[in-house]
Amino acid sequence: MADLKVRIFKNGKPQPDTTITVPGGVLQIAGKLVPKRAAAALQEKGIDLNEIIQLSTRAEINGTIVEIEDHQKNEKVVISLEQRA
Repeated sequence: MADLKVRIFKNGKPQPDTTITVPGGVLQIAGKLVPKRAAAALQEKGIDLNEIIQLSTRAEINGTIVEIEDHQKNEKVVISLEQRA
């Protein structure tokens, strides 16, 4: 099962200001534990967290699944599923 990664970049920086990792092993129960900031960012953009959780169980799904750029806030959110080595 893949880990869920949410990275928040600000002001065009190449490194994220915030990285949130939810381990795949607990992802199905952790949907309720995702930080409010991350959940709100997903919800605002119409992203279904439950669908992401289902995708995490598929080994062929790996990498960035959505990238959101908010030009007014000068912020970018990258959501990915990453398989552990």
